[in-house]
Amino acid sequence: MSYLINYNLDKNKWSSFVQNHPHGNIFQTPEIFEVYELTKKIEPFFVAVMNDDDEVEGVLIAGIQKEHSGFLGIFSARSVIDGGPLVKDNNIEVLELILKEYKKTVKRKAIYSLFRNFWNWKDNEKEIFHKTGFEYEDHFNILINLKKSNDELWSEVHTKRRNEIRRAIKEGTKFNILNDKKDLKATYKILKEVYQRAGLPLHSQTFFETVYEKLGLEHFKIFIAQYEGEIIGTMFTLCFNNTIYDWYAGSYKEYYKKYPNDLIPWHVFLWGKENGYKTFDFGGAGKPDKPYGVRDYKLKFGGELANIGRFELIHNKWLMAVGRLGMFLYKKTKKIFQNKTK
Repeated sequence: MSYLINYNLDKNKWSSFVQNHPHGNIFQTPEIFEVYELTKKIEPFFVAVMNDDDEVEGVLIAGIQKEHSGFLGIFSARSVIDGGPLVKDNNIEVLELILKEYKKTVKRKAIYSLFRNFWNWKDNEKEIFHKTGFEYEDHFNILINLKKSNDELWSEVHTKRRNEIRRAIKEGTKFNILNDKKDLKATYKILKEVYQRAGLPLHSQTFFETVYEKLGLEHFKIFIAQYEGEIIGTMFTLCFNNTIYDWYAGSYKEYYKKYPNDLIPWHVFLWGKENGYKTFDFGGAGKPDKPYGVRDYKLKFGGELANIGRFELIHNKWLMAVGRLGMFLYKKTKKIFQNKTK
C-alpha cells in the first residue's frame, strides 16, 4: 500500500472519517478548521493521508497561535494540536508520515508545538512521536463516566462540594442553557474578567461567535448560573460523539458565595446523561509532580484521573527563550500598571 499527502480533503470524507474514528473528536473536524481560518491570531494547518483507493487513512489539524501581531508574533507563535492526529487502525506508517509532514511545515511557522492527547497512545506509537523529535511528558485529564446512575455520580462528589451545590440552590442560584447568540456577550464578559485576573490570554468574543456560527447549538453549548436574573457564572462546552468537553469556564468573584462553580458542573453532568452523552471530559489537570489547584477543584466532582500525557517539541530554542523572557517581562509590567490604576 502506498500513501499520498492531501491538503485539500473533501469535507464530507473528512467529516465521515472523524465521525467514525474511535477517537474522533470535535477538534479535528472541518468546522474547527474553518473557525481557525476566520480567526486573526490563528493560522490553521491541515494534512490528510490517502491510500491507493483514495480513502482517508489519517488527518491532523493544528492551530498556530500568536498572542501578538507583526514582529512580536514571531516570539509567541506556538502550534497546538488537540485530540490528533487521528489515524486509521493505529497504522504507525501513516502516523509517522503525518508527523513528518507536520514538522516539516510548522517548524518554519512556530517556535513550539504541543500535542494535547485525548487518549493513551500505545508504546509503539509513542516511539514514532519520539523518533520524529517529540518528547512525551506525563499530564493528567479528568474524565467523568456519565453512564453511571445519578446516585452513583452524586456519591462520588466530595461531601463539601455536595453541600455547596445544595447551598447554591438554597441561595437561589439557577442553572440554565443559552439558546441565543446575542446572549454570548454576557457570558464572554465573565470569561474576560476571569482570564484577566489570572493573567492568561483569551480569544476574542468574535472567535466564540464564529464557533457558534460554524458548530451551531448541537455542538457548542453554553451553560450558565443565574442569580436574581443576572448571569454570574458560565461553562462553554463542545459536544461531539458521546463526549462533552469542558472548554472555558468561570464566574464573577463577587458571586463566589452563590456557588456557581459548584452548581454548573453537576447540572452539566445531569444534562449530559439526559441527552445520551457517555463522558464528560474535564480537561487538563496538570502534571503529576506539581501541585495544581485546578486539579484539586475538579477532583472534588469525582471522576477518573487519567494520565494521558502530552507531546512537545521546541522548533527554535533561541526564539523560545527570548519569547519566554519577553512574556515574563510583559506580564510583570502589565501587573504593575494594573496595580497603579486601581
